[in-house]
Amino acid sequence: MTSATPTVTITQNGPARTATVSFTASSTNFFPSILGQASWSLSGSAAAGSTQAPNIDFYMMLDNSPSMAIAATTAGISTMIANTPQQDNGNGCAFACHQSNPNSGDTPGNPSGWDNYRLAQSLNVVTRIQNMATATQSLTNSATTLASQVNATFRMGVYTFNSSNSGSGLYTIQSLTTNLTQAGTAAAGVDVLEVCKGNYITCSTYDDATNTDFTTAMTSMNGVMTTPGTGGSGSSPQAILFIITDGVEDKKATSCAYSLISLSGFSRCMQPFDTTMCTTIKNRGIKIAILYTEYYPLGSNSFYQQYVAPFQSNIGSNLQSCASSGLYFGITTDQDITGALSTLFKTAVQSVEAHLSN
Repeated sequence: MTSATPTVTITQNGPARTATVSFTASSTNFFPSILGQASWSLSGSAAAGSTQAPNIDFYMMLDNSPSMAIAATTAGISTMIANTPQQDNGNGCAFACHQSNPNSGDTPGNPSGWDNYRLAQSLNVVTRIQNMATATQSLTNSATTLASQVNATFRMGVYTFNSSNSGSGLYTIQSLTTNLTQAGTAAAGVDVLEVCKGNYITCSTYDDATNTDFTTAMTSMNGVMTTPGTGGSGSSPQAILFIITDGVEDKKATSCAYSLISLSGFSRCMQPFDTTMCTTIKNRGIKIAILYTEYYPLGSNSFYQQYVAPFQSNIGSNLQSCASSGLYFGITTDQDITGALSTLFKTAVQSVEAHLSN
């Protein structure tokens, strides 16, 4: 048989790599007169494939509106209510609202000059937003470990969203970076939006506490995120947007699907998460993962009963419809945000085109 020189071809399709080895040769016949030819042509090929772990960009979009400053546990909620008996028409207040210049009408009964944020600190009450910040920092440690294990590059950006009354509704805490430790440190510093006083986002801007504008924030987030690729060599990273929120929108608007509150000078809309931008983002090839931290149903709060309770059952379903398939996780008060976010992260990473091994 004549010697065969193999041809090796390697092709890359996103994170998938295929190696093909082919050859051609000829074999001399010992009985050419009988077989009718002096040699036979031979050829063959073999292929093997493997999948590289894709590079991924993670965009962490964290709700830091005042409602996320509710105590993180039912015990903490009870503590806050018990220590604010003069607030909310004598029903007490479960929220650690952060105000730079609270007036006596905002926080009656508190020590002089104290807002509920400082009161919660004095009572050692942990808020939901504190747990969210801790969970996001913990997530960066998991992402660092996984990236090392699968030899992939992960980048992470951290953003908060709240009111559009004094900006775009979206605020960059840490722009996209490969330094996940740095991203974690930035996330750990996330805290609730500080306003001037009740119904004033700044001391000269009356907003009636319209401090959660999902539509504007999501539009801004869409502008921040770059177009994703396959995550393989020579292509842009894949992308996943994580949203952590209690799912209630509260903004200035002229129309509203649920609770439209008429005020002096403008109207206030309270409704479940507005999903307007979700399809736009998903159609760009960006997956959306959502952790819903239940908007706590405060039965004794008259404002909640009148304006939020009517659509309470729609909050989770709206968020779930925004999330990519399988990437929605809802938790109630007292449940572990860190564990829930870790589970959602693993599910999201496994959902990209190349399935990773933990």
